[in-house]
Amino acid sequence: MQTHLADFIKDTPEGREADAILRSCVHCGFCTAACPTYRLLGDELDGPRGRIYLLKQMLEGQTVTAKTQRHLDRCLSCRACETTCPSGVRYGRLADIGRGILEEKVRRPWLQRVQRLALRKLMPYPERFGPLLALARVVRPMLPASVRAKIPPKTPVPAWPSARHARKMLILEGCVQPSMAPSFNTAAANVLDRLGIGAIRVRESGCCGALSYHLAAREEGAAFMRRNIDAWWPHVEQGAEAIVSTASGCGLMVKEYADALKHDPVYAAKAERISALAKDIGEILAVEDLSPLGKTNRRRIAFHSPCTLRHGQKLNGVVESILSRLGYELTPVAEPHLCCGSAGTYSLLQPALSQKLLADKIGALEQGGPECIATANIGCWAHLRTKAGVPVRHWIELIQF
Repeated sequence: MQTHLADFIKDTPEGREADAILRSCVHCGFCTAACPTYRLLGDELDGPRGRIYLLKQMLEGQTVTAKTQRHLDRCLSCRACETTCPSGVRYGRLADIGRGILEEKVRRPWLQRVQRLALRKLMPYPERFGPLLALARVVRPMLPASVRAKIPPKTPVPAWPSARHARKMLILEGCVQPSMAPSFNTAAANVLDRLGIGAIRVRESGCCGALSYHLAAREEGAAFMRRNIDAWWPHVEQGAEAIVSTASGCGLMVKEYADALKHDPVYAAKAERISALAKDIGEILAVEDLSPLGKTNRRRIAFHSPCTLRHGQKLNGVVESILSRLGYELTPVAEPHLCCGSAGTYSLLQPALSQKLLADKIGALEQGGPECIATANIGCWAHLRTKAGVPVRHWIELIQF
């Protein structure tokens, strides 16, 4: 694709990066068939190729309006297009660059601005989100059914294992997960303990930065990244083997710290090291001897592979292989590459599209008659459980004991 970037962007680091991404696109259109929103809406501008054209026009200095913003807002950032693309177009990175610029060029309606600011100032902070969730659980019986479904009940959390192993790995705490589903990380710690690995919680760490970063508040997101790097760095220097995430969306963001901070003279080298250490819990178990875990009875489960695991981290089949090794029977899932509609804050900002995607995903997951649906990301878990007819669990919980 030929480009003629405008003066405001062409000689900047992001401009050069965007230009290279745009030039790698050959207009083939393979991406459109894999795009969930294009499949729903049938509009070229609601598919990756159309959005690339809109971003190209903006970066070349043409006038952009709320129309450009609307079509980019509808993008799930699922990256199914990247998996399909034969040319290796880094659409997700181009979209992040474009969102930041578009936010400066097109002023949103006041309600959208308030909604996005509220999400950024609430969800990444456990000390704010936790009390609000606790209050929501108290008043849950009095709320409408559609709202009640979004509030998960509080569940028992097993004890965190004591630190008794020479091998050490850090556990990514996250932001909403400690309040909404603390059992995920505890389950991972117990599994690692049985494999002879100590799981360390670093209290000074927190939100990975993805929420702010993908809502076009990139410097705010980068501040979360720098805080985590500072919190983890002493443990890295002491020999921690990995930074383990049970939330595939957060894990993907940490793997991309190197990309996000590559122009930061203070943090670039550290970010590269942190990204190299970032691992999904599935990656850890895939290369370990799992015999200490034993085998389960053959429970039938449907596995929902989150987009951030399948398309973002390129770990398609890793968790499924582990579950099969441990004796689980995996039921068939039609079109497993399609997004469930959670996509971070997408289910809150684009509820109509999100609910359509959710209905399709639940149908695909339940078609094989599973006893349980398993997934690998806090957002997908929270979204799927609102409509599923069977229990929804994080897969690491199923194998911890």
